[in-house]
Amino acid sequence: MGKIIGLALIVAGAILLYFGYEASQSAASEVSQAVTGEPTDNSIWFLVGGAIAVVVGLYGLVRGGK
Repeated sequence: MGKIIGLALIVAGAILLYFGYEASQSAASEVSQAVTGEPTDNSIWFLVGGAIAVVVGLYGLVRGGK
């Protein structure tokens, strides 16, 4: 994996983490969290996808392209 792809994954992951955080702070998520005790599925998927993208991107940067 090239360094450019790793960097792109880190940026995409950061964007997904941001959207996941914003989704978890929305009114719908607050109501869902009050009723079920869990955030909405959208916010969970954004946060998990963002975290995975950041980890894979960091691995790509550290490993570098050969």
